[in-house]
Amino acid sequence: MTEQQNHLKSIIEQQKTLISEINELNSTLAIKKENFTKLQGIVEYLTSLGVTLDDKVEETPEETLLEN
Repeated sequence: MTEQQNHLKSIIEQQKTLISEINELNSTLAIKKENFTKLQGIVEYLTSLGVTLDDKVEETPEETLLEN
């Protein structure tokens, strides 16, 4: 193989590695968003029952969630 072919092979391997990492991150993100949604549902349920906290806690963390 020529030097350029070796370079091309290396670049393609790097792309494959990045694709794998991106897919793993997307999977992790999906799981985290699902967990957040479940927790938000629990917060809304408890709040609707009249459950409150003595200390002021940030009530709307979803406002800081970035939607992609």
